[in-house]
Amino acid sequence: MISQPVAIFLLVLVIILLGPVLFRRLKVPPIVGMIIAGMAVGPYGFGLLDRDASFKIFGEVGILYIMFQAAVDIDMFHLRQQLRHGLVFGLLSFLLPMTAGVFGAHYAFGVGWDTSLLIASMYASHTLVSYPVVSKFGLQNTRGAVIAVCGTIVAVMLALLCLAGVVQTHVAGEFGITSIVRLLFLTAVYCIAIGYAFPFVTRYFFRSNSDQVSQYIFILALVFIASLLAKVIGLEAILGAFYAGLVLNRMIPGRSPLMKNIRFVGDSIFIPYFLIGVGMLINVGVILKGWGVIWVAANMAIVALGTKWIASYAARRIFALSRSEASLMFGLTSGKAAATIAAVMIGYNYGMLTEDIMNGAVVMILICCIVASVVTERAAKQIRMRLTEQDLEHEDIGATEYARQIVSVSNPVTAEGLMRMAIFMRNRLNRNPLTVLYVRSGEDKRARAMGHTAMRGAVEAAEQMDVEVKTMERFDINVTSALRNVAVEQEATEIVIGLHRKANIVDTFYGSLIEQLLESTNRMIIMSRCFIPVDTVTRVIVVVPQKAEYETGFHLWVTRIAMLACNIEARLTFISYKETEEFIRTAIAEDNIDVDVRFELLDSYDDFILLSGDIGEDDLLVIIGARKGSISYSNELEAMPGFLSRYFNRHNLMVVYPRQY
Repeated sequence: MISQPVAIFLLVLVIILLGPVLFRRLKVPPIVGMIIAGMAVGPYGFGLLDRDASFKIFGEVGILYIMFQAAVDIDMFHLRQQLRHGLVFGLLSFLLPMTAGVFGAHYAFGVGWDTSLLIASMYASHTLVSYPVVSKFGLQNTRGAVIAVCGTIVAVMLALLCLAGVVQTHVAGEFGITSIVRLLFLTAVYCIAIGYAFPFVTRYFFRSNSDQVSQYIFILALVFIASLLAKVIGLEAILGAFYAGLVLNRMIPGRSPLMKNIRFVGDSIFIPYFLIGVGMLINVGVILKGWGVIWVAANMAIVALGTKWIASYAARRIFALSRSEASLMFGLTSGKAAATIAAVMIGYNYGMLTEDIMNGAVVMILICCIVASVVTERAAKQIRMRLTEQDLEHEDIGATEYARQIVSVSNPVTAEGLMRMAIFMRNRLNRNPLTVLYVRSGEDKRARAMGHTAMRGAVEAAEQMDVEVKTMERFDINVTSALRNVAVEQEATEIVIGLHRKANIVDTFYGSLIEQLLESTNRMIIMSRCFIPVDTVTRVIVVVPQKAEYETGFHLWVTRIAMLACNIEARLTFISYKETEEFIRTAIAEDNIDVDVRFELLDSYDDFILLSGDIGEDDLLVIIGARKGSISYSNELEAMPGFLSRYFNRHNLMVVYPRQY
C-alpha cells in the first residue's frame, strides 16, 4: 500500500487525468467513473491506497464544493415562469420517495425510524448529473428542463432539512418537539441573515477588488462561513454550502471568469478527490460474497427510481406535458450524487448504516447515475427532433446565413487549395471578409516562415477571386484553443482546415488536433484533402448519415455543398436515407441554388465502402460526420475514420462535421 504523500497525490492526479478519457470511451458517467476508480485503488480493491486523513479532509471540502457548485449552476432566471409548476413537482418528487422510503426501509431492512428517515432522504434528494446533456442539445429553457431544475431546489432543500432533523434526533437520543422548533427558528434566522448579508458584502468586495484570484478566494470563504454557521446552529454543513450557492447564484454569471475558476478548481481537484474517497469505502468483497448488498442495492434502486418516475408521470398528467418532456424530467431527477452521497457519509460517520446498507447505497448511486444519463440523452434527442421538425414547418429556412469562414493554414502546398475550396462554398452575394488564420505553437523559424508563406498563398488566391480577406496570426501552445477562441471572436459559422495526414502507425486518421477541436466547439468543421484543383472536379458525391436533417446545422451544410457544386459546375449526388432526401431537396430549392442534383438510396451506412471502386480521380467524396451524443450519431460512425483511411486514402476527400446542439 502506498504511504508516501507525494506518491499518493501523484496516483490520484493520474486517475483524475486519465480516468475521464477511459470513462468517455466506455460511456460511463464521470461521477460513476471516479467512484469506480476509488473502488479499484482502495483497500477493498487492489489495495494501492488507504483512506487516510488527506481523503477525509478533501472529502469534507469536496462534498461542500459539490453542493455549492450544484446550486450555482442552477439557472435561476428561467425558473420564474415555471415556479408554480416547479414547486408542485418538487413536492411530488420529495414526498413520494420519502413516504415509500421510510416504510420501505423500516420493514425491508429492519432498521429504526431515524435510519429509515435517513435512507428516505437519499431517495428524495437528487442531483442534476445529466444536466450537461440538456445544455448540449440547447434545451435549458424547455418546460420539462425548467420544471425539473425548480423541483430539484425544492426536493434537495427539504431532503437536507430532513437529514438535519434526523441528525439532531440521533445526537439528542430522542425526538424532541422543542429541539425541532428551535432548529426551525434558527434555520429561518440563518436563511434571512445569509440571504441579506452575503449579497451585500459580495457587491462591496467585487466593486473594490477586480482580481480574479481574490474574488474566487472570497467566494470560497463565504461558502465555508455559511457551512460553519450551519453546523453551529445544528444543521449539516452541506445545507449551508447549498444555500450559499443559491444566494450567490446571481452574483456569479455562468460565463464569467469567476465561474470558470469555480468549475476548474472543483472539477480538477476537490470533487474528483472526494469521489475517489467515496469509492474507497465500498467493500467489493462484501458485494461479491453474498446477496445481502445486492438485495439492498436492488431494493433501494427500485424505490428511488420508481418514485421519481411516478412523480414525473404525475407531473405529466397535471401540467399536460409530452411523454418526452416527462422522460426528460425523470432522467434529470433520477441521478444521485451530491446530497445522496452526503447522506451516506453522514450515516456512515454516525454509525447509523450497516456495512451492507452503506455499500448498497453507493451501488444504488451508481445505478441511478447510469439510468439518469441514458434516459436524459434519449429524451433530449426526441425533444430536439420534435423542435427541429416544428422549425422546419413554421420558419423560412430559405434565409441562408452568409458564411463567416475561418481558413486555418500552415502548409504552403495546401493553403491555396483550401482557400479556393472555402470561396467556392460561399454565396456569390456574400460580402463578409474571409479570415485566414495561422497558429504557431513554438519559436521554430522554419515553421513560422512556412506559415507566412501559406498565408500569402491563401491571400493571393482570394484576391484572384475578388474576395476580401483579413489575416490573423496567433501564438498559442494549444492550437485547438487558439482556433476555438478565434472562431468565437469572429463569430465564425465554420472552420475550414486541411485533412490530417497520418504521421505514423499509432497516429489516428483525424489527428489529435481535429479530435480536440470537434470536442471543444459545436461549429461546423470542414476538413479537405484535394489532389486536384477543386474547380476541375466533375462530380461531388455526398454520403449522409441517418437523421442528419434533425441537426441544427443541417440547412447550413447542405447549402454550402450545393453552392460548391454550383460554382464549380459539378454534378451533385447525395447518397442518403429516404427520409432525409426531401429535406435536402427543400433546403436547396429554398435557396434557389441552380445545381444538377441526384439521389441514391442508402440502406446502411457501411454501404459507402462500395463506392471506393466507383469514384474517379476527378470526383470529390464528401462524408457528413456526427459528433458523439448528437442526434445523427450512431455506432456505425465509430468505424468511419478507419474505412476512410483504408479504402479512400487516395481519393479527393472532404469530411464535414455540421454545427450541432
